[in-house]
Amino acid sequence: MPLMILYLFLGIVPLLYSQEEDLEVILSETAQYLAVRDFTSALEVFDRLPPEEASRNEILVMRASILNSAGRTAEARRIANNILNTDSENTYALMILADASAIEGRDRDRRNFLERIIKAEPNHARALNDLGNINLGNQNLRTAAGYFERVLAFDPNNGEALVGRATVHRYNREGRRAELLLNRAIDLYPQWASPLHERARLYKGAGFNEDAMEDLKAAMALEPDNYWIIIDLGLLLMELNRRQEALAEFQRAIEIDSNTFIAYVYSAGLKDQLGDYAGAERDYTALSRLNPDYYFAFEGLGVLKMKNEQWAEARDAFLEAYRRAPREYTYALLAAVNWMRAGRQTDPRQFLSQVLRTAPRDSIEFAMLRLFHDLSGDSDVAIRVESEQNIYKRSQMLFYLASFYDIRGNTRLANRYYLLIQELDAVGTIEWRLTEWILEERGLGLRVER
Repeated sequence: MPLMILYLFLGIVPLLYSQEEDLEVILSETAQYLAVRDFTSALEVFDRLPPEEASRNEILVMRASILNSAGRTAEARRIANNILNTDSENTYALMILADASAIEGRDRDRRNFLERIIKAEPNHARALNDLGNINLGNQNLRTAAGYFERVLAFDPNNGEALVGRATVHRYNREGRRAELLLNRAIDLYPQWASPLHERARLYKGAGFNEDAMEDLKAAMALEPDNYWIIIDLGLLLMELNRRQEALAEFQRAIEIDSNTFIAYVYSAGLKDQLGDYAGAERDYTALSRLNPDYYFAFEGLGVLKMKNEQWAEARDAFLEAYRRAPREYTYALLAAVNWMRAGRQTDPRQFLSQVLRTAPRDSIEFAMLRLFHDLSGDSDVAIRVESEQNIYKRSQMLFYLASFYDIRGNTRLANRYYLLIQELDAVGTIEWRLTEWILEERGLGLRVER
C-alpha cells in the first residue's frame, strides 16, 4: 500500500486537488478535508477519481475508513466485505469492520475481527494495541499487559503500547514503572498529548498535583479541544477547591461535545454547590436525556424541583430515579411526599403498594413506606425512628416523619422533627439538604454555610 494511503488510513493527517492532477495531490486534498472533519467533501473527492483508481483496494479501504468516521458504517461494511470476498485475509478490510463494530457498540464483533487480523498478521501493532485497550477498559489488566508487551517486543518505541502498558502499571500501583514508560513516550513523541495526559493522571493519583497540572497544561497546548484532557483538568481544579475555574473547564467540554454526558455530571454538581440552581437544573435535565440510566441526574433534578415547590415535576423525577434504582427506597418515599403535595394524600397508594412488596419487611424503610400508604400508625413509627442507632438513617427517616406531619397539617410537630434533623448534623444526605432549605424558609434553626 502506498505510504500516503497508509498514513491516511491510520489517521495521520497529511494534505489537497483538480481533475487532471495526480493521485498524490488528490489524496492531499482528501486529507485537508479530514483535518477539519468535513467527511462529505472528502468523500466527494473519490467521485472525481478515474474508475481504474477508484476501484483499487487501497482507495476503497480509505473511502471505507472515511465512511466509518462519518458514521456511515453500513456503507463501510459493504466495501470491506466486498474486498474480503476476493481477499479473505486483507487486514485493512478487517480493520474497517473492527472499527465499524466499535462505532456501533458491537464489542464482541470488534474483538473477533481484531483477532482475525492478528491471526493473519501476528505482529499487527494496531490490532494488538486495540485488544490491549479493550481489555484495559474491562479491567482485565493481565491480558491487557500481555497485548501491549507483544507490541513492545517487536516495536519497543511504539507509543500506543508504551502508554497502554504504563496505564496497566498505574492501575497496579506500580507508579515508578509507569512513569519510566511515560517519560520514554514523551521523549520519543514530544508533540503527542496522550503520554502527557496519562502521566498527569499518574501524578494526580500520587498526590503530585503541581506536576499533574503542568502535564495537563502541556497536553492541552498540544490538543486544546481534547474533551478528556479538559475533563481531567476540571477534576484537578475541583480537588484544589478552585471550583469556578473547574466549572469553566466543564462548560468548555460541553461546548466541544454536548453529546457526551460526563461533563454535565460535574457541571451540574458544581452549579448546584455554587447556588446556580437554574443552571444546575438545565444540566441535570440534559444529563437525564443523554444518559437516562444515570439515576443521580433524576435525583438532582427532583431535589431542585422540590426547592421550587414544583411538586408534580419533583414526583416524576424521583419516580424515574426509583425505576432505575428500585432498592433505593428513599426515592420511593420522596416520590410519595411530592405526590401528596401535588394532589390528594391517597394518590400514591397504588404505587406504594407495589413498593411494599419488594421492601424488606423488618426494615425501617418498610415501616415508613407503610405509614405513607396507610396514613396511620405514626406513633409507632416515630418511636422506631427515634431509637434508630445509625444517625444518618435516623436523620433520613426523621425527614419523612416531618414531611408526613407537614402534609397532614401538623406544622408544629413537623418543625420539631426538622430541628431534630439539624441537631443530628448528618450532613451529606438529600434529606439533610432539603431540611436546611425548609428551616431557612421558615426562619427556624441556624443556617450553616458549608
